[in-house]
Amino acid sequence: MPVFAIVRTCFRQLFPCLLLLFLVACGALSPEPSEHAERTSGVPSDPVAGLIGRTSGAQGSLEKMGFSIQVGAFSQVQNAARLERLLDNKGLDTYYFRDSSGLFKVRFGNHPNYAAARLQAEVLQRQGVIGRFFIVIPESYAAARIKHSGQGNLRDELVRTAQKFIGVPYLWGGESQKGFDCSGLTMVCYRINGLNLPRNSRAQYARGVRRERAQLKKGDLVFFATQGGRRVTHVGLYLGQGRFIHAPRTGKKVRVADLSSRYWARVFTGGRSYL
Repeated sequence: MPVFAIVRTCFRQLFPCLLLLFLVACGALSPEPSEHAERTSGVPSDPVAGLIGRTSGAQGSLEKMGFSIQVGAFSQVQNAARLERLLDNKGLDTYYFRDSSGLFKVRFGNHPNYAAARLQAEVLQRQGVIGRFFIVIPESYAAARIKHSGQGNLRDELVRTAQKFIGVPYLWGGESQKGFDCSGLTMVCYRINGLNLPRNSRAQYARGVRRERAQLKKGDLVFFATQGGRRVTHVGLYLGQGRFIHAPRTGKKVRVADLSSRYWARVFTGGRSYL
């Protein structure tokens, strides 16, 4: 029998065995299904969690917001501030805001996935700390919507968010626990739109790209040394045309100021852009 015929006959006889060995090897190397990983992690399974991917990446020098928990809908800012303080005292990174309906709502947490946010909310709900809750997904933020659709302007959204606070005697404690800290206002404006800006004004100043006054664009932050020297002690959000919005101090309402005024021009230390 020719050598070629012998080789062909042997291959036909051995092929089924080789195929079986290949399939077994592939099965052994396959990763565990995600449902198993979720069960062993201690996080309860949820049908919505499987439909939503994890958030990653960054916008400029700021990370994107992940999955947050939203609770409450108050007509009085004092009620939102009371709930914010309760959650903040439990070590939760909490803030409240005024939405397009005019109601004040509270958000906290910044989780990498839906299931982790839901688990934290359910624990607090069982403890009686919160009532009904809503999980805010990364795709719902303006930063994500604009990037995905290519429509809209994130700087415009930041300005619109800030303008909703004008005239509001904000009561968020911030670092001083005495009133709505100036950096609290800017932090909320960015986080509500999907970018994780730090709370502290000095930490905000350390991030982003430096902008001189002539380079400022709406949505940038402007920083001031109101206690002399160059140490940053105050921050506002630039609205364009030389104006900015800020929370002055305890007992004062959020307002618009002019960067070219004698006082603000003297204490201005520079701007930062995060977009």
